[in-house]
Amino acid sequence: MNKNCSSDYGDNPYALNIQCAAIHNNNYRTSIWTGKHLQATLMSIPVSGDIGLECHPDTDQFFHVEQGMGLVKMGDIKENLNFLQKVFNGYAIFIPAGTWHNILNIGNIPLKLYSIYSPPRHPFCTIQRAKKDAMYLINII
Repeated sequence: MNKNCSSDYGDNPYALNIQCAAIHNNNYRTSIWTGKHLQATLMSIPVSGDIGLECHPDTDQFFHVEQGMGLVKMGDIKENLNFLQKVFNGYAIFIPAGTWHNILNIGNIPLKLYSIYSPPRHPFCTIQRAKKDAMYLINII
């Protein structure tokens, strides 16, 4: 791993106020810890934006909303996202591997959240300033 990265502390011991870090993050995605079996990223979704419809066949995912209001859509196939749930500050979202999902910002401020992937999903030290910077990494089955 590139130990010169200033944003990603994996695989070293690390502790932080993740709520504060998530709220102050203005990048679409910033990895903050990438280990062998787990990864944590911060995300900021602009008003009327979304994370993009995606499915990770071998990765469970957890989101925690720190600021804003969103709409979670999930389903077994991308044409039938039959799980719909509004989420707000403090909500946790659990996405099983192989589940199609998207989170839309339906509020009037940026949606700030953090995500935990197991196993890691993105390269060590990932920083994507906008969703368009991440599109090449989305794995859609």
